[in-house]
Formats: sequence, structure tokens, C-alpha cells
Amino acid sequence: MPEVIFPGPEGRLEGRYHPQKDRDAPIAIVLHPHPQFGGTMNNKVVYNLHYAFYNMGFTVLRFNFRGVGRSQGEYDQGIGELSDAASALDYLQSMNNNSKHCWVAGFSFGAWIGMQLLMRRPEITGFVSVSPPANMYDFSFLAPCPASGLIINGTGDRVAPPADTVSLVNKLKEQKGITITHEEIEGAGHFFEEPHMETMIGTVTSYVKRRLTETTR
Repeated sequence: MPEVIFPGPEGRLEGRYHPQKDRDAPIAIVLHPHPQFGGTMNNKVVYNLHYAFYNMGFTVLRFNFRGVGRSQGEYDQGIGELSDAASALDYLQSMNNNSKHCWVAGFSFGAWIGMQLLMRRPEITGFVSVSPPANMYDFSFLAPCPASGLIINGTGDRVAPPADTVSLVNKLKEQKGITITHEEIEGAGHFFEEPHMETMIGTVTSYVKRRLTETTR
């Protein structure tokens, strides 16, 4: 797993980059949970999402937001972190300019950043939002949401209550031209402790595989 350092808005950002041999492989970035609550790119959910995308044939990048690990800068309330994510996508695209598909996956705080990145980057063709904290952050910027995607959460999530996720999904489902798929993992908490991790990753994998065979956005 090659370690990479690439330029971000506030200095160097540290990442793990996993390229495919296929030059026009699809690309994905994976965004980690809240930096101030121990979130890093080596979080279990992030790590497992990274490998799930890699095993489906994606070239994948995950990275540490500013001020985490060896990434320079300091926590910036999500504003700077969105810029970091944009820089990470720039870096990934610069090395893979033939890819036909571009996906963003995020967990918790990373799901919120990922959805904002989606709004800024029309080239993103799909998203996976794991445990989006709809109770803590405002997702109303998704108007309209520009791409179809998967929102997945556990029914036992105490950090981001399922009811808030459901109302977010219902709002997004009213929008035309995209399809929001919502999956709930029975009994799983916010972090998908075993045995729920495998179920969650399996659900993500089957969703993404299905989307890759479809031509619609």
C-alpha cells in the first residue's frame, strides 16, 4: 500500500494510494470520520471501504485531513476539510485521467464532506455515505443532489440516530433524475462493530457493482 504525500491547501496531506494496473480503471476517494474524535484514514470502516473499492477494480485513495497524522494544518470546522478532499480528488485525477467513473465514499463526518464534494464536482458519478450524521450537520445543500448513491446506516446507531437519516433520505428521494438507495443494517451501531462490518461492506459492494454495469447516473 504505497504511502503518498500530496499538496493540500494548508501544506502536505498524507494518504494511501492503491492503483490498478488497468489504465482506465474507475477511481474512488474515501473520507474519514471526525478528526477531533479520533478519526483517521486508518479507521476500520474507512480501511474496509478502501479495500472494497480496490477489490472491485477501482484505483483508490484515502488520506488524512489537515492536522491528522502527517497531514499539515489544523482542524477547520469542515470548511478546510472540504478543500482537502477537493485537493485529494485533483491528485487522484491527475494520475488517472482516463477513468470513466469517479466515486466518493465517506464515513460519518467524512460522509458529510463527501456529499459537499459531490455538489462541487460534476464528474463524480456515484457516492457511498456510511452513517451520515444528519442530526449534527446540515445536509440541505443537496438541492438538487447531482448524482445517485447509497446511504447506509445501522439501526442501532446512537451517534447519528436512524430517524434523522431516514428524513434525510426522504428529502433526497423527492428529487428527480437521481436514485437514492437506502440500506439499514439491522442491529449495527455507528462503527459497524463485528459481525456488522462484513454485512455493510457486502451491501456496499453489491450496490457499486450493480451501478458500474448501468449507464445511468
